[in-house]
Amino acid sequence: MKILIVQESDWLERNPHQQHHLADRMAVRGHEIKVIDYPIDWSKDKKDKKNKKNNSFFYGRKVYENIHKVDERANIEVIRPNFIQKPILNYISLIHFHKKEIEKQVKEFQPDVIIALGLLNAYIASKIAKKNNIPFVYYLIDVLYTLIPEKTFQSIGKKINKKAIANSDLVITINEQLKELAIELGSKKDNTIVIDAGIDIEEFNPNLDYSSIKSEYDINDNDIILFFMGWIYTFSGMAELSIELGKNKEKYPNMKILIVGDGDDYEKIAKIKDKYDLGQQLILTGKQPYTKIPEFLASADFCLLPAYKDEEIMQDIVPIKLYEYLAMKKVVIATDLPGIAKEFGKDHGIVYINEAKEVLKTAKNIIDENSYSKIADSGRNYVKGNDWNKITDNFENTLFNLIDNNNS
Repeated sequence: MKILIVQESDWLERNPHQQHHLADRMAVRGHEIKVIDYPIDWSKDKKDKKNKKNNSFFYGRKVYENIHKVDERANIEVIRPNFIQKPILNYISLIHFHKKEIEKQVKEFQPDVIIALGLLNAYIASKIAKKNNIPFVYYLIDVLYTLIPEKTFQSIGKKINKKAIANSDLVITINEQLKELAIELGSKKDNTIVIDAGIDIEEFNPNLDYSSIKSEYDINDNDIILFFMGWIYTFSGMAELSIELGKNKEKYPNMKILIVGDGDDYEKIAKIKDKYDLGQQLILTGKQPYTKIPEFLASADFCLLPAYKDEEIMQDIVPIKLYEYLAMKKVVIATDLPGIAKEFGKDHGIVYINEAKEVLKTAKNIIDENSYSKIADSGRNYVKGNDWNKITDNFENTLFNLIDNNNS
């Protein structure tokens, strides 16, 4: 089948999410896939004065061939339409140019189905799909309108979200909490399904050798590694945890924080490291290739998600990395957030806290109580059925059924 995916995030630079895993695997199965994306971090890129292209007023259309994120055999085409690199004008121009690009792809590519993960271009795509009798799928993996940086636009974003959902033939979410949200936003219960996040059980092997990571980052056998990976949002809790370790480094001499990734709070955490002279107790690797993530995970003892408990963005989501953490037989310490608690409950590898400052004490208690192995084993057992091959089978069959019903 031919699949057109539209989103308002950066397909190339952002870490792999659900759509990347599924798209790569679908491409390997022989399906033809095109993605229309948007360089969401353009305003940050413009601060790079050395790059003249980043500082231009007009961002020119780009096409990237043979793209893959998690499987090098995949050959996805990513199309990045024009837009104006100025606040407010970026949204107005996105509406115009993404509409033109979606219409162009409908005419030339003739997709069998359109899958949307954005807001503005999702609504545009839903109308174009309806006009051309193409099945339209809204894929809800985040509470998108809460991610709009301009707070005043979030209510508008929510209304657009509702309209795109109302135009959908099918709404797919990645957990039960998001399914409930989709229904609250107007999705019909019978047309709303959950397709869980997946893991590559063979790749995320708890017994993976990580000696090269130990050597490169000066990790000793008696060190307790507190691991975080991904985009470091301001509400991630990692700055607060770093300060807590800085204030108590003599009390926890064997504990080290290992952060793999970059993001909004990276520079802030780097300054915290210097201020408290944390040295090798706070390791910042920056962004790393996805292929190295299993090795980094193998080096960890505890995996963290200590995000702010009252952060609206975090209430309904279940990050895919939690499945990878648990698959690697690691104890996860996470804030007690509704989506995560509903998805995993208790006694399934996750220990809940109220704030990031509790991570150090919680980790120490688990070690002192000798309960680590029991918790870690329960997490691995809970997620081992979420193999990507099964998830992709479900996704593929769902799309085939939708297309068949539309044509009948």
